[in-house]
Amino acid sequence: MKCKVIPFGNLLKEPVRNGLTKPKAIRGQGVKMIAMGEIFANSRIGSINMDRVPVTDKELNNCDIEAGDLLFARQSLVLEGAGKCSIITVVDEPTVFESHLIRARIDTSKANPYFLYYYFNSHHGKENIKTIVEQVAAAGIRGSDLIKLNVPCPVLEVQNYIAKILNRFDEKIELNQKINENLERQAEAVFQNELLSVQMLPDGWKQASLIDIADYLNGLAMQKYRPADGEMGIPILKIKELRQGCCDDSSELCSPNIKGDYIIHDGDVIFSWSGSLLVDFWCGGICGLNQHLFKVSSTKYDKWFYYAWTKHHLDRFIAVAADKATTMGHIKRDELAKAEVLIPPETDYMRIGELLQPIYDLIIANRIENKRLAEARDTLLPKLMSGELDVSGIDL
Repeated sequence: MKCKVIPFGNLLKEPVRNGLTKPKAIRGQGVKMIAMGEIFANSRIGSINMDRVPVTDKELNNCDIEAGDLLFARQSLVLEGAGKCSIITVVDEPTVFESHLIRARIDTSKANPYFLYYYFNSHHGKENIKTIVEQVAAAGIRGSDLIKLNVPCPVLEVQNYIAKILNRFDEKIELNQKINENLERQAEAVFQNELLSVQMLPDGWKQASLIDIADYLNGLAMQKYRPADGEMGIPILKIKELRQGCCDDSSELCSPNIKGDYIIHDGDVIFSWSGSLLVDFWCGGICGLNQHLFKVSSTKYDKWFYYAWTKHHLDRFIAVAADKATTMGHIKRDELAKAEVLIPPETDYMRIGELLQPIYDLIIANRIENKRLAEARDTLLPKLMSGELDVSGIDL
C-alpha cells in the first residue's frame, strides 16, 4: 500500500480548538463536560458518566462535541501522557470539553476519523506526537504544532477498510467490558446479600480482620533491582500500570530473578495503598511488584473471599488516606487490622464461594482475553498501515 504523507491540519473540517475553562460542576444540571480524566480512562468515549457544567449557547456552539471528533490531551504530569488521543464514538446529548484538551474535527471526505485515531495510538503515531511535546511545568502540546504533524493518508477506501478491521477488535473488547461491569454488579449484590446483611452474628460465624484472612505483601523498591547486563527484564507493576490495567512501552523494567513472591501473574489481587487507592485483579501479564502496592493472597482462604472483603473496605481506606494526606495519601497496616470481616462456617463459606468464585473467574478470563485482543490489534495495525498486509485480501 503506497500512501502519501500530509500535514494533519489538511485533513480537518475546521481549525483545532481548545476547550472551556471548567466551571464549577452543578449536580444534575448543565451539559456534559469531557475532562482529562475521561481521556485517560477511555480511549473510545461514548455514553459515559461525567460532570455536568453550566454553559452559554455561545460556549456550546464553540466547544461542542460530535461523534468522530478526536480529543488530544494538551498537558500531562507525565511525559507519556501529553498528546494522548481519544475518539468520540457516541454523543447522546449536548456535550462540551475542557480547556486542557484539543478538539480535532476530521473532514470525512478526506479521512476516516477512526483510521487517524488508530494511527495516533500506534507506536509510530505516539512517537510522532512526542516530537511536539514540550517539557515545562507539565509536559504539553499545542494545537498549532499538532496540525503540522505529517500523517499517513492512504486513499479513503483503504482507510475505511483498516478502520473497520481494527474496530472489530475494539467492539469485542468493549463487549467484554460491559459483561464485566454486569458481573461486578452481580458479585456486589451477592456479597451484600450473603455477608453484609447479617444483623446479629449467627451461630458458627466469627469476627476477624483483613490481616486475619490474607497476607498483604508490600512490593520492592525496584530501583535496586534493575536488569543485569544481558538480562531480559520484566515490566514493573506500579500504581500507573494498575490503574490502566496493563504495562506499556513507558513501564520500567526489573530483573526477572527477584524473589518469586514479588513476581505478579494474571489473576493476582493487587491493592494500591498509597496515592490512588484501588483493589483489582491484575490481568496484564507477568511483572514485578513495586513498593506502595500489596499483593493480597492467602493460604487459608479463597481469592473471592479476601478480594471481596478488601474491596468492601476500600471506600473507608480512601477516606482515611484523604484525612492524612499531605502530599500523597496512604494507609498503614494498622488500618487493615481495624477492618472487620465476618467469617461464615464452612457450609455457608462453600455455598457463597460457589456463587462468587465463578463470577470473578469470568471477569479475569474476559480481561485476559481483552489483553490478547488488544495485542493482536496493535500487532496488526502497523502491518495494515505499511501495506505489509493487503487489506483487499481480508474478508470481513
